[in-house]
Amino acid sequence: MKQRTFGNTGRNVSEVGLGTWQLGSEWGQVDDTTAQEVLAAAVSAGVTFFDTADVYGLGVSEERIGRFLKDCPEEIFVATKLGRFPEPGWPENFSLASFRQHTEASLRRLGVEALDLTQTHCLPPERMQQGDMFE
Repeated sequence: MKQRTFGNTGRNVSEVGLGTWQLGSEWGQVDDTTAQEVLAAAVSAGVTFFDTADVYGLGVSEERIGRFLKDCPEEIFVATKLGRFPEPGWPENFSLASFRQHTEASLRRLGVEALDLTQTHCLPPERMQQGDMFE
């Protein structure tokens, strides 16, 4: 698997990442064992970049990744997204208070001290144009 440096982080990640929406069981039932097997197969193939979101299975995908990371000998770069969780909902999800709430929940589910990358998920253009959320 080819690797490349992620932005200016100095961290190398696989050029191919694993999207984990399916681990939230929204596209059919995926049990914990199967989820762990999917993650292990990806790492075995050289994947070191996982993409997830707090809304995938309402946190189930992040929880499953968190359990996997506890015993994974490889350094995995996890990118997660926020902004689509049903509570508090749109457009409140894009307030500073909601960003903090959703980030802290992702940290707990993933079992990490810091997130490698947080992205906004389907950010409404009018919120982006206001600019305050980037502060």
